[in-house]
Amino acid sequence: MKFKHIHFIINPASGKEEPILTYINQVFDGSATKWDVSVTQRHKNPGDIAKKLIGKTELIVVYGGDGSVTDTARTLHGTDTPMAIIPGGTANVMAKQLQIPLDSISALELIKSHHKLKAVDMGLVNDHPFLLRVNLGIMADMILQADRGLKDTIGQLAYGYTAIKTLVNANPVKYKLKIDGKEIEETAVSLTITNSGNIGVAGLDMLPGISITDGLLDVILMGDNDLSSVLKIAGNTLLQNQTEVLKHWRCKNIVIQMDAEQAFIRDDCEQQAKKLTIKVVPAAINIVVPR
Repeated sequence: MKFKHIHFIINPASGKEEPILTYINQVFDGSATKWDVSVTQRHKNPGDIAKKLIGKTELIVVYGGDGSVTDTARTLHGTDTPMAIIPGGTANVMAKQLQIPLDSISALELIKSHHKLKAVDMGLVNDHPFLLRVNLGIMADMILQADRGLKDTIGQLAYGYTAIKTLVNANPVKYKLKIDGKEIEETAVSLTITNSGNIGVAGLDMLPGISITDGLLDVILMGDNDLSSVLKIAGNTLLQNQTEVLKHWRCKNIVIQMDAEQAFIRDDCEQQAKKLTIKVVPAAINIVVPR
């Protein structure tokens, strides 16, 4: 399908430095598609801009990293307005998950033609939407402590560097889980409820078989932070095999109860809670992907 009107939301603080406006003009020059541009600011997030565009354009395109993508998706969740992604960040998890070209001109060409709309699942945690995942424990600490300057310098390796630091200081937490009605108690250093399997490397997922279109969420629990466990997880991720070091469930609903309030990450938003009620929302948003 061809869109009559597109609105681009550009995050100039994303990880790439390139003339994105020049690229947009170059690709859509002579096209029948009309387009407009908004630029994010410190107090004007992509989601704020997207909210005002609902019903006023046929497609909202986000240029930025996963923070910009997830912020926009959370706003468009449950609406009829589709979105497209021009990867401009460090990890670009959702772009890699959906096999969207990482090159900006190729991503723009995809939006212009040769695309389809894919209905993608999302989740709700305490009634707040998320696109990628909810992280607790060391996975949350890794994201919180990753330095912006370090990400700009060494890219995704910044997360690996931060992960090593957080592993050393990880404290196990007792979790009371209710997974699709089944009650389980576990002690772990990391707990992730994920919609997307990709870890920021094309073709590599946390565990094989994780899908953003199956109407299910994946619960992944890491009990130990000793070196042998970490090496097993790394090796099995590279080989895309299951590992006994990680416990794994698939579900539609999960309730997580903790003894005290804990920090958690919803996509890239830091929050605190003692209890999390999470459920999947099937086919919550339409995203432009390759045919």
